[in-house]
Amino acid sequence: MPMRPGVEWVAFKMAERGGRGSGGHGSLDKSITLPPDEIFRNLENAKRFAIDIGGSLTKLAYYSTVQHKVARVRSFDHSGKDIENEPLYEISVQEEITARLHFIKFENTYIEACLDFIKDHLVNTETKVIKATGGGAYKFKDLIEKKLGLKVDKEDVMTCLIKGCNFVLRNIPHEVFAYQKDSDTEFRFQTNHPNIFPYLLVNIGSGVSIVKVETEDKFEWIGGSSIGGGTFWGLGALLTKTKKFDELLQLASKGQHTNVDMLVKDVYGGAYQTLGLSGNLIASSFGKSTTADKEFSKEDMAKSLLHMISNDIGQLACLYAKLHNLDKIYFGGFFIRGHPVTMRTITYSINFFSKGEVQALFLRHEGYLGAIGAFLKGAEQDNPNQYSWGENYAGSSGLMSTSPDVYLMQRTRSGTFDMLEMDRLERPLVNLPLLKDPSTYIPDTVDLTDDAMARKYWLTCFEEALDGVAKRAAASQPDSVDAVERAEKFRQKYWNKLQTLRQQPFAYGTLTVRSLLDTREHCLNEFNFPDPYSKVKQKENGIALKCFQSVIESLDSLGWEERQFALVKGLLAGNVFDWGAKAVSDVLESEPQFGFEEAKSKLQERPWLEDSYSQWLERLKEGPPHKCALIFADNSGIDIILGVFPFVRELLSRGTEVILACNSGPALNDVTYSESLIVTERIAAMDPVIQSALREEKLLLVQTGSSSPCLDLSRLDKGLAVLVRERKTDLVIIEGMGRAIHTNYYAALKCESLKLAVIKNSWLADRLGGKIFSVIFKYEVPCK
Repeated sequence: MPMRPGVEWVAFKMAERGGRGSGGHGSLDKSITLPPDEIFRNLENAKRFAIDIGGSLTKLAYYSTVQHKVARVRSFDHSGKDIENEPLYEISVQEEITARLHFIKFENTYIEACLDFIKDHLVNTETKVIKATGGGAYKFKDLIEKKLGLKVDKEDVMTCLIKGCNFVLRNIPHEVFAYQKDSDTEFRFQTNHPNIFPYLLVNIGSGVSIVKVETEDKFEWIGGSSIGGGTFWGLGALLTKTKKFDELLQLASKGQHTNVDMLVKDVYGGAYQTLGLSGNLIASSFGKSTTADKEFSKEDMAKSLLHMISNDIGQLACLYAKLHNLDKIYFGGFFIRGHPVTMRTITYSINFFSKGEVQALFLRHEGYLGAIGAFLKGAEQDNPNQYSWGENYAGSSGLMSTSPDVYLMQRTRSGTFDMLEMDRLERPLVNLPLLKDPSTYIPDTVDLTDDAMARKYWLTCFEEALDGVAKRAAASQPDSVDAVERAEKFRQKYWNKLQTLRQQPFAYGTLTVRSLLDTREHCLNEFNFPDPYSKVKQKENGIALKCFQSVIESLDSLGWEERQFALVKGLLAGNVFDWGAKAVSDVLESEPQFGFEEAKSKLQERPWLEDSYSQWLERLKEGPPHKCALIFADNSGIDIILGVFPFVRELLSRGTEVILACNSGPALNDVTYSESLIVTERIAAMDPVIQSALREEKLLLVQTGSSSPCLDLSRLDKGLAVLVRERKTDLVIIEGMGRAIHTNYYAALKCESLKLAVIKNSWLADRLGGKIFSVIFKYEVPCK
């Protein structure tokens, strides 16, 4: 299926070229219509605005309330009723209002048409003021006030940049990257350190500003230079007669600086061994122009100029970093703007002058920093920093390479409008306190950005599953007249995202199975499919509860050692019931009678693919009971009821307290926190061990703060983290392919851990050296 570039993008660009009026701001033909669902989304609910206008780009920010559907479960009142054939609980789809931040970037030539569009679609904004920053805030002040009827309140540029930078570093895990030209992937994303301070921000605009940032509100301008982007642009225009910045960079990308620059080998006939200087090092920028008798090409002069400016900035940044003992340098400003040629030269310069000790780092959303900061300044009374925010992949453009190798449609779109959307999360997210080293923790097991073979497989896998997901979504809302239409829109949107990721796997940071799953969930929510598996989970929970007592009786009849193995086997068999795995969903749809015992028979015989069961058994035999176990549950139905709860019951019987953590929101057929409350209540009514543990608060149910089939231990609900500390948790159990294989397979913890999963994907099993339904049982003890 072809990608939908949004013909709107290309048509809009062409119309802009042909329809520009004679107005002072390059106004557009009023017949042009901007697609609101693609760009200025949810404008009718916009509450507050901010704008950052630079020399060539405008960045608009606004806050809106978003009304979307959420699935709720509520226990029926079964008192005095025959509940044999009644559903376990009631499912309802309700409207919920949440907060969203919108950031839109576009060329200044569009500003008048965009302001007209906003004015026409603005229904009720809470404010009469628009916060503004950037040099253009002065130039366009009168236009903005006239068009929007809002008073322009100008904010300090540097303060806004710093506030914006702090915000993205805190809230977007894959925000920071290093640029590597000769790597298979241009962008190497970094793990965000839990403590983002201190750092050096080098903002390269017309000149260069170097700022040391120590805390949220404490920063200091420590230096700079008048030789910056404006110098490159100005001298470049004089040398090449090229007036446009981007065209100048295009010339530089095609040039050979060695035709213009004098190298060390031109002076000494080779390397300068005494000083350890390579023969290919630039000895004198433009040095050959004094002796050569020929005309130099525009491309070569532009490249030489770029190297000269970048090397100067790189050396300056290194010196300031060393002077202030800082090892994190972030580069931003219009000189960078995601251009490979500028990032490459800056990276080389930093690496050379620091002797590899300091890395040049760039920000995926550096173009938005000023707008984000201006918005935060205007929203201080709401204290947005008290919340955690998450990037909404469904409404964000992602990082777009401006490399000439990227096909035309992508570049046209990227150069026209660019969007970032961030949703306010219900609860603040923090690190799991038991992570051994939060600064080096990487949730994902495989980086698909690096692994081309795995990337191709998983993108194809998600493409092939898409029709089935869309059908499941439509079928989950049989009473909705537009469910099929919305499901098709979901299918198209997610397909387009997958095609973007084929071309630019770095678009949303490091590409992983987790990010592909999360993007799919975001797209489902975008079209009001909050929980396509709600009815499946309701049915499977009801069926599994009817089997609970017989499973417990069977386990209690076994000897101790035999029971331990049966409990683990039951936990693994329960994990087979994963509707996200095609091999399983095919069986569950074609064989409705497939149950707990059938799942046990599917499991690999010992020795398992990863097998440290003997060490676990020895620990149970010889060691004292654990103080408290934290269990991250996976699927509804048989998994949690017949797999996890018997295991929980055994731990409780040993004197171990248990924290059972379930997803805050739905994803596939994973059990949610609200569902777990109802299931646990019903189990407690049947089982005195569970009932007693709940009453005495030795069994605690909590939410993870996540709505993903995978698990990021660096972004967990703050309440869960507090509980983990208070209860002195010394055992973590992670079950399921998404949580224990796609993520956290290599996660190092401060305490003992169990990672258990059944591999339900034949490609993955083969890659790990096993077969489908191979078993992972990984018991780990931290090094003393």
